[in-house]
Amino acid sequence: MTRTAVYNDYNHPQPGETSTLTLDEKVSREISRNGIQRPKGYTVSYHANPEVEKMHFGPKHPMKPWRLTLTNKIVLAYGMHEAMDVYLPRAATFQELTEYHKEDYIEFLSRVTPKDKLDLEGKGILPYNMGDDCPVFDGLYEYCSLYSGASLDAARKLTNNQSDIAINWSGGLHHAKKAEASGFCYTNDIVLAILQLLLYHPRVLYIDLDVHHGDGVEQAFWSTDRVMTLSLHKYDRATFFPGTGGSDDTGPKNNANPGAHHSLNVPLHDGIDDESYVQLFKDVVGPCIETYQPTAVVIQCGGDSLGGDRLGCFNINIRAHGECVEYAKNLGLPLLVVGGGGYTPRNVARLWAHETSVCLGTRLHPSLPSHTPFIEHFAPDKSLYPELSQTGRYDNKNSDKYLRDIVTSIREQLRYVQGNPSVQLQHVPPDLGAVREEVEREIEEEREVKDFGRRRKERGAGMRGEYAH
Repeated sequence: MTRTAVYNDYNHPQPGETSTLTLDEKVSREISRNGIQRPKGYTVSYHANPEVEKMHFGPKHPMKPWRLTLTNKIVLAYGMHEAMDVYLPRAATFQELTEYHKEDYIEFLSRVTPKDKLDLEGKGILPYNMGDDCPVFDGLYEYCSLYSGASLDAARKLTNNQSDIAINWSGGLHHAKKAEASGFCYTNDIVLAILQLLLYHPRVLYIDLDVHHGDGVEQAFWSTDRVMTLSLHKYDRATFFPGTGGSDDTGPKNNANPGAHHSLNVPLHDGIDDESYVQLFKDVVGPCIETYQPTAVVIQCGGDSLGGDRLGCFNINIRAHGECVEYAKNLGLPLLVVGGGGYTPRNVARLWAHETSVCLGTRLHPSLPSHTPFIEHFAPDKSLYPELSQTGRYDNKNSDKYLRDIVTSIREQLRYVQGNPSVQLQHVPPDLGAVREEVEREIEEEREVKDFGRRRKERGAGMRGEYAH
C-alpha cells in the first residue's frame, strides 16, 4: 500500500483551521524544517493498521489502543512517513497464531464474546486467565490478529531483506503465554515474530525496555540457545507484576540444557534516572552482543518505563529511552522495533514518535507541528520532549553499587555462554517444531511450582499488579 493511501487513512480535518496552507504543504514545511529524508545505506519500514486503534478495553482499563492514533498523528505531522516504507499489514491467520499458541486457546479467542464472558463468569469458569486485566471485548480476536500480523509482517520484511529496521508500535505484548492471556496481552506477537526470524537467523537477541518483566517471551524460549532474552524492569517478587525476572532467573538450572544462562534479567528498584539507565543499558547490552553474536535484534520499547507513567515507577525521560534504541540501531544488525506497555497515552505517543525519528537518524524540532491532530492533548507545552523525570517522581533506590553488581552478574552469566557450540551454529533447521516442544517440556519440568505462584499473582493483578496504581 502506498504512503499516500496510508496517510489519507490518518488525515482528519482540523476544526477551526484558518491557515491557507494545505495539509500537504504544512507537512512539506515540517519535512524541510527537520531535514527529514530517507536514510542513506539502510531502509526503515513502518507497519501500521488503523483498525487496531479502534479497539477498546473498557472505560476504566489502563490499556488504550488510542495511543497508537496519537503516535501515528505525530509521525505523519512531522512528515516522517515520507522517509520510510509504510505498510498496511494484514491480520495474522489462525494458522499463524498457532505456530506458537495452543489451538484451543486461539479457538476460544476467535469465538468468545462479552455475553459469553458474563455467562462463564456466572458459572465461575472464566478460562485462559481472562478477567479484569485481560477483558473480553468486542473485536478481541481481530485485535490480536492485527497486532500479531503487523509484527509478522515486519519480521518478514527483515528476513526478505526488504527492510533493515522494521517498526510495529501496535506490537510488543510480551506477557501473553502459550495458552493463556496475561497482563493486558492475549497473543504474543514478539514470540511469533522471533520464530519467523529464526527461520533465517541462527541467533536472535531480544531486549525488553518495559517497566514490567518480559516473562512471556522469556518463557517461550526458556530452553533454547538460539534466542537470548534480556529484560530491564522493576522487580519485586511480592508486589509488582508479574513477580518474575530476578537476577537468579537465568534459564534452566541444568547446565546441559541449551537454554541455560540465556535468559538474562536486570531487576531494578524504583526511581532509576536517565544517566544510570542509559549507562546500565550499554554496560549489559554490549557484552551480550560481544559474547552471543546475534544475527538479528528485537527491542521492545514499553513506554511505561517513562517518568510519570500511570503504572510505572521510573524517572526516565523520552530522549534517554530513545538513546537505548539508538544504541541498538547502531549495532548494524537487522532490527525489529515493537511497542509494549505505556499507560499515559500522550507520553507514549511522544516516545514512539521520537524513537521513529531515531530509527531514521533524524533530530526533530521539540515543538510539535501546529497542525498535529489532537494537539490539545499535549498541552500546555505542546512539546515532544516534556520533562517527565519530575512528574510523580520516585526516589532513586538504585545505588551505584547495586547497578555495578548487576553488570557483574550479567557478565558472569555470559561467561558460561562462551564456547557454546551453538554460538557458532551454521545450519539453520527449517522446522522449529522441535524447539517449541523442548520449550514446553522444560517449562513443565523446571517451572511448574513457579507458574502456579505466578498465576495467582496475575489473577490478583487488579489489586496489586499492572492494573492498580
